[in-house]
Amino acid sequence: MLAAILFDLDGTIANTDPIHYQAWREMLLGYGMDIDEAFYKSRISGRTNPQIIEDLLPQLSPEEGAKFADEKEALFRQQAKNLLKPLDGFSELLAWTDTHQLKCALVTNAPKLNVQFMLEVLGINEAFDTVVIAEDEIAGKPDPAPYKVALSRLGITAEQAIALEDSPSGVRSAVAAGIRTIGVTTTQEPKVLQGIGTFMTTPDFTDLQLWTLLNSSVEEDVAYLG
Repeated sequence: MLAAILFDLDGTIANTDPIHYQAWREMLLGYGMDIDEAFYKSRISGRTNPQIIEDLLPQLSPEEGAKFADEKEALFRQQAKNLLKPLDGFSELLAWTDTHQLKCALVTNAPKLNVQFMLEVLGINEAFDTVVIAEDEIAGKPDPAPYKVALSRLGITAEQAIALEDSPSGVRSAVAAGIRTIGVTTTQEPKVLQGIGTFMTTPDFTDLQLWTLLNSSVEEDVAYLG
């Protein structure tokens, strides 16, 4: 029985990767690294800042790494202020979950200040029953911990949820938690996400295939209860 939809944030609710890419590119140029989009997708997208910095800038001390991350995220927020918008169909999907009395959770690797900023700019501060931020948990994605926390807080099993994710690390996290996962193809090709466990992919939330699936899930629940 479908009871909840669990949303990633960056790349899923809003396509922020182009903004993050520019911010990372600008910051890394100061360290002699001129990255391209392929590098960003394979080495940066979907990972936590500590993971990225340890990988790309191992010469930085923990304090220097934290300062670098803070400056990069401040640059992202400055650039994103007038560019952020939800993916097509997102507001309709939120309204649909409300109509069918489904719970919603946000499960994200984004830093807390970015989460607060994005929820405010997008006007969705009150949209979620719970918000799970990886930096507050024992591990971030691709570890299943953030999704397991979301299930626990919502009081549901993995079988009662569907996750929406755009990055390989996010998909691996949700799938490892036992949750049926739909890949949102803002940042990756469908075959990439299908290859690591999504049962379907969608370009955005207007996709007919997505709505057919969701409506059939609710209809099955009604028939079951009947």
